[in-house]
Amino acid sequence: MKLIVKSVAFAAMTLAMTGAFAQKGETVKIAFIDPLSGLMGPVGNNQVKSFQYFAEVFNKSNPAGVKFELVTFDNKLSPAESLNALKAALDQGVRYITQGNGSSVAGALIDAVNKHNERNPGKEVIFLNHSAVDPDFTNSKCSYWHFRFDADTSMKIEAMTTFMKDQPDIKKVYLLNQNYSHGHQVAAYAKDNLKRKRPDVQIAGEDLHPLAQVRDFAPYIAKIKASGADTVITGNWGSDLALLIKAANEGGYNGKFYTYYAGITGSPTALGTAAAGRVYQIAYNHYNMPGQMGKWQTEFNQKYKDDFYTGSVIQIYSALTEAMAKAKSTDPVKVAAALEGLSWKSFNGEVQMRKTDHQLQQPLYLTVWQKTDAKHPYSPENTGMTLVPVKEFPPYVSSTPTSCQMKRPG
Repeated sequence: MKLIVKSVAFAAMTLAMTGAFAQKGETVKIAFIDPLSGLMGPVGNNQVKSFQYFAEVFNKSNPAGVKFELVTFDNKLSPAESLNALKAALDQGVRYITQGNGSSVAGALIDAVNKHNERNPGKEVIFLNHSAVDPDFTNSKCSYWHFRFDADTSMKIEAMTTFMKDQPDIKKVYLLNQNYSHGHQVAAYAKDNLKRKRPDVQIAGEDLHPLAQVRDFAPYIAKIKASGADTVITGNWGSDLALLIKAANEGGYNGKFYTYYAGITGSPTALGTAAAGRVYQIAYNHYNMPGQMGKWQTEFNQKYKDDFYTGSVIQIYSALTEAMAKAKSTDPVKVAAALEGLSWKSFNGEVQMRKTDHQLQQPLYLTVWQKTDAKHPYSPENTGMTLVPVKEFPPYVSSTPTSCQMKRPG
């Protein structure tokens, strides 16, 4: 009888141990669906390198004991191409997808993932949003299967205008943005926040231009100069920001720019030394973060001859490994449940995936473009310049409320 009890106890212990490490050694495929060609191709290619580099970092050691493999798709910045890529990924058995360049694409993928998961129980997919910042995705269009690791536009504009309200030299603001949901939201939130915090500031002008199609921004700079604006707010990214700043430098516009993406591919070179002290960026990380980030940036640069800037990649791998360890599984249904409300210590402090809407709560940093120095040595694109921290906004400051009424499985 004692032998039987011992055998049962041993079997139970073995089963528990097996359950505790059920996911250990599994390979988790992540489909990357973003532009790898065209004007925005350089940004997508940089991010592919980022996902590959940190897959290697996390494959060496992570709480879940899993391995990551990246499967890449060039969506050409097209929602239709992205849906084709999603289907191809599903055909390959991929259960996790990531995208971020273009909220129009993200919106199409959210809808497609929702429909797929509803129609195919047991084959659910999770959408890991690394950079698409339309606030609707965690408000009116929130989805249980969508998790955002960037800060949305409402959060970025909240922090940006909190700083701007104390700048007496800001009197006339021009809004220049890309003509799709992201650009519309930047303009709308900027107007609303300035009206509340600085009602004396005049909106000198507003323009929306085609996404990734404009090659010469000189006419826009001429309009900005003619308006008398001392400040420009823009959510432009990739070539649309690099060419805008280039045109501003060449056209002699000396006003300030408040941006989201001054540090990404192409923009540092366009900024050059002429933009020193005039271009600001609001983001959840920057080029001179303390601690481990500096080591990663140096290694990334040495390996790829490129600059690492998409910090949400680290957040994604951190969150997945923590959630998979907690769920003791790589099953997206169990992992999604474990991701809700998950907190972890990251490169930018304590962060949390808010359960209500699946929006990561994290600090934001306002930085300004200046020459490198001993305290801020990292120089993107070998410009001799860098983004220097001006103000940090803790999560409770940058956080914004949500109207999300999430429909959960079951």
